[in-house]
Amino acid sequence: MKRSLAPLAAAGIALAGAALAARAYGKFSGGKRGNAAVPEPAKPVDLDRYLGKWYEFARYENGFERGCEGVTAEYALRDDGLVSVRNTCHEGCADGEARISEGRARIVPGSGGAKLEVSFFGPFFFGDYWVLDHADDYTWSIVGEPSGRFLWILTREARPPRALATSLIARVAALGYDTALLRETMHGAVH
Repeated sequence: MKRSLAPLAAAGIALAGAALAARAYGKFSGGKRGNAAVPEPAKPVDLDRYLGKWYEFARYENGFERGCEGVTAEYALRDDGLVSVRNTCHEGCADGEARISEGRARIVPGSGGAKLEVSFFGPFFFGDYWVLDHADDYTWSIVGEPSGRFLWILTREARPPRALATSLIARVAALGYDTALLRETMHGAVH
């Protein structure tokens, strides 16, 4: 059975959602605005295909992930229909001590599953998680939010081939983002 991607997107962007929710709390501020006119998501998201493990290929630097390498996000469907989000960051280096954040995401009605709301801070603080674009085979995803201060490029491989990496950066630029603000994430040994 196909499900809407909205809950998954929220989970998938747990990292993004966590950063946005944290910003709402006032604990972290977003960096420079990398896109003054964030586009709507390019296409719907199939939640069943979006679930699973994603590696952060690149991001806009943010307070929530400062010093993080080897970043992954794992999404799974919960019994209540929400998406569980588990973000892992390795402190200081790709194989450094793991810091794990767990949250949940819900799909924004009418978004084709491409807009999620993610929370790591309880029932009252949700951050936007928009799957702006993704591969038809769900091997990559570009995630953002309405302010244009947060951006993530996610892939199914820890180290995508250079041709794919180059095309993803070009796609981000085509979406209106300042690629000079991108920071590639280092990954260590993949188990």
